Order: sequence, then structure tokens, then C-alpha cells
Amino acid sequence: MEKNILLIHTGGTISMSEDTSGAVKPGAKNPLTEEAQILSGLANLIVEEPFNLPSPHITPKEMMTLKHIIEQHYNQGGIDGVVITHGTDTLEETAYFLDLTVQADLPIVVTGAMRSSNEIGADGLYNLISSIRVALSREAKGKGVLIVLNDEIHTAENATKTHTSNVSTFQSPQYGPIGIVTKRGIFFHHMPASRENYQIEDPSKRVVLIKAHAGMDSSLLLAVKELQVDGVVIEALGQGNLPPSAMKGIRALISDNIPVVIVSRCFNGVVQDIYGYEGGGKHLKDCGVIFSNGLNGQKARIKLLIALAMTNNMKEIDKMFSL
Repeated sequence: MEKNILLIHTGGTISMSEDTSGAVKPGAKNPLTEEAQILSGLANLIVEEPFNLPSPHITPKEMMTLKHIIEQHYNQGGIDGVVITHGTDTLEETAYFLDLTVQADLPIVVTGAMRSSNEIGADGLYNLISSIRVALSREAKGKGVLIVLNDEIHTAENATKTHTSNVSTFQSPQYGPIGIVTKRGIFFHHMPASRENYQIEDPSKRVVLIKAHAGMDSSLLLAVKELQVDGVVIEALGQGNLPPSAMKGIRALISDNIPVVIVSRCFNGVVQDIYGYEGGGKHLKDCGVIFSNGLNGQKARIKLLIALAMTNNMKEIDKMFSL
């Protein structure tokens, strides 16, 4: 029996065309809708297009819209999987947000393109076909939200955009893809070790992301405190260290009950409370800084946003980031 796939278009390069001046931008029509005949041969598609936005325009508001659309169709029954087309710049953040929050036990795949529909070597339609095939796969169920591009299947938690323009931009540093797409079938060779899921209603807290650097002082951290943000994520140095001149700002934030989450600006490895010098990881841990378990900065921000939608308790938030 033919399966039903919910196909949600959100915009991005995959939905754009290049004009005569070389500018890539949205047109009057989504070029993917003109491929209905090819796509309908794969599954019965239920198409939604809640907005048409370049991915730098996507906010948690749009992410929540996608969550609600998926859950509405799932609760009504009749869908076997979901595919979302999305711009690549913030694709990983939307995918991870949905991975943590969607209340639906079915395959969800997010895909995009690095080349617009009328460029030579356009990859959008191919990635969309691959994603529909993955969403139809029995083995895709129970693995969380997946990111599919360039014949590779990645988890939303680990995949990140690594190149500004290359079609193989999405990689999972340290871990690699969990499966591949071939002409003969969909093959998974890894299974995520654990899953997290949280029920939230309003991810409207303000969380900022800061990158540490040599000679960093407390001025930016103190300014952020005055802006009355709800949380701070810092891409720290190495295993999770900061210059000693930043410690005044760290203490000020934590004394105001503003959670400070540390990740590494390195894209391999995890942060650890190892170094005992001023500003070192052990010193930061003793001050109440929360250490994230291997997420990059942009995903740690998404997770802190979700955590703050549920609780202001530092111990509870710390526990979430240890998972």
C-alpha cells in the first residue's frame, strides 16, 4: 500500500532560482512544486508551505510552527513520515529543535540544497528524492530527526554545516553519518545511543551566543547582563577554558541566576572541568558554569532556549546538558 509523506516546504536555496545577474532569490513559484510528477511516484505527498523564507530569517517562532504542523498531522493519523525542505544556513538548528521537541513517533527528515534549482549541478531535487526515500524507510523510525543531503544520513544532534558552498557541507565531526542513500536502498550502519524529548509551549526566552578569544575581557558579558537576557552560551577555548579577565563577567551573570553554558570552539571533543587555573574549566565549574556534552554553540543555544521554556532551576538545566 502506498505510504503518505507529509512534505513541508519552508524556503531556502532549494526553493530559489538564480537570475540573470547571478543573484539567488525566491521567485513567484517554488520550483519544487513543478516536480510533482516525479515526486508523486515515490509516495502520496501531503504538501504544506507555511512560509517561504531564507533560513537566516527563521526564528524559534517558525520552528514551533513546524512542530505544530507535524504533530497535528500525526495526531490525525494517516502519515508515515515527514520531509522538510529548508535553507542550509540554519537547517541544523531547526532540525535539532524539532528533534528535542516534536511529539511524534515517525521518521522526520530535513533537507536542503547548496545550488539553486536552475544552476548547473543543482542538488535540490535529488536531495528531496533521497529524503523521501529515507522517510519511507522502516529503519528510519526511532532514530530522531535526520538530516539528509549528498547521499548521507546524519543525526540532527551531530550534523553541522562545514563549508560555505560545497554540496558535501553537512558533516558530523567525530561521528560521521549514521547511514547512506544508494540506488539500491537506504542503509543505516549506526544507531543513536540515546534520545531526548521535551514538551514545551513557548520558547521565547532570550539566549545569546558568544565566542571566546585570546584577551577576552568581561565587557561584553557585563553588557549582556545589562540587556537582561535569560541565558548565555559561550564557545570557550579548548576543553572549556576562558581568559581570567572574563571571570568578573561570568560571576556577575551567575549571581543574577542567568545560566551560562560552556561549549568548545573546537569542533571535535567535549568540554571538561580539567584545568584549575584562573578561568580554567575546574574554576568555571566551581563558579556554577554549566558544561555541555559535545554540542556546538548554535545547538547548545537551541537546547538552552528549550530548557528555559521549562525551568529556571540551574540544577535541572545542568542535568539536561549532561545527557
